[in-house]
Amino acid sequence: MTDETKGTGEIPGAEVTLDIHRPHSARMYDYFLGGTTNFEPDRAAAAQALAVFPNAHVAARANRAFMHRTTRMLARHGITQFLDVGTGIPTSPNLHEIAQLVDPACRVVYADNDPIVLTHAQALLRSRPEGRTAYIQADVRDPEHVLDAVETTGVIDLDLPVALSMNALLHFVSDEDRVYEVAETFKRRLRASGSALVLSHFTPDFAPEDAARGVRVYRESGTYVQARARAEFARFFDGWNLAAPGIVPTPRWRPDTEPAGVTVTDAQASCYGAVAFRP
Repeated sequence: MTDETKGTGEIPGAEVTLDIHRPHSARMYDYFLGGTTNFEPDRAAAAQALAVFPNAHVAARANRAFMHRTTRMLARHGITQFLDVGTGIPTSPNLHEIAQLVDPACRVVYADNDPIVLTHAQALLRSRPEGRTAYIQADVRDPEHVLDAVETTGVIDLDLPVALSMNALLHFVSDEDRVYEVAETFKRRLRASGSALVLSHFTPDFAPEDAARGVRVYRESGTYVQARARAEFARFFDGWNLAAPGIVPTPRWRPDTEPAGVTVTDAQASCYGAVAFRP
């Protein structure tokens, strides 16, 4: 850790209380990406999901590639502050590595509610000397707490443009948990014009039967998930200006930077993605 990032790794009051006997969405995602930070309940639940939605690992990797492309675009656009909520298990290159390749001065705060992510947070704190990173343990369903904790780090100034990424996250938040109110709270507090919202979200629009089976498996394993159609996804961006190409399946969001020969269909991804800017 450099002198510039010293201190950002401290997470006051955070406790590591691992419940490895129940599957967790972050560890299942890690399994789909080919990672090793997962446990038998996670692998069992992931296997059940793959049995009914065999493209789950393809969708996860397409979503990860979407994160890389959107981060590069925003950093090239001039945004130097990023908030990544629902970080998941660190898998290099992480968001700060992508952003700091464009501008080494980029600052990034990560947030997740899975305690195991905390045990790996050091990987998220290896900032370039010109920038800074921090990690907070927080739940997206309490956005005021998330943003208060972000401000406490001193890494991000909410009075300046911030890019908020919530990739493959809000489909784990139910309507009963006021998912749209959660999104609006984040948008309201990202008060600087030019701030950005990056979302990807599971959808039933392209493979409805597979999606329904996948939802059932997740819920039966104890992880709530809700697939949403395009119109429901579009509501998250109300009042903000969508960047081209608008709302599209994740593989079709500016795919020009993907390696030659990599093709993922809309049905395989079953996930919408979009970026919007605050006016």
